[in-house]
Amino acid sequence: MTNISLKLAETISSNGIKAVYGEPVEIDGTTIVPVAAVQYGFGAGSGGEAGEEDAPGGAGGGGVSIPFGAYVSDERGVHFRPNLITLLIVGIPFVWVAGHAWSRVIKALKK
Repeated sequence: MTNISLKLAETISSNGIKAVYGEPVEIDGTTIVPVAAVQYGFGAGSGGEAGEEDAPGGAGGGGVSIPFGAYVSDERGVHFRPNLITLLIVGIPFVWVAGHAWSRVIKALKK
């Protein structure tokens, strides 16, 4: 059963940079390359003794892709255009945690 998870991991790892940077798309002289954070996970196991062929087992996996933005190449040069929704999703919890931590530091300094 573990051979299946190893084969899946090898297939995913062979994609490498292609999984993070999408294929370039050209629209009206502007080239766009999408950028995303990609994460995969796989696991497998069996319930039998070592060497048993018919032991029950299972395998599973999953992945997530978060679009961060795109590199845009136009007449002004190459620049990164962030995905504003992703920035908000990441930024709001960060600002909340930073504010909460800062308030505790201020309370501790007042004592």
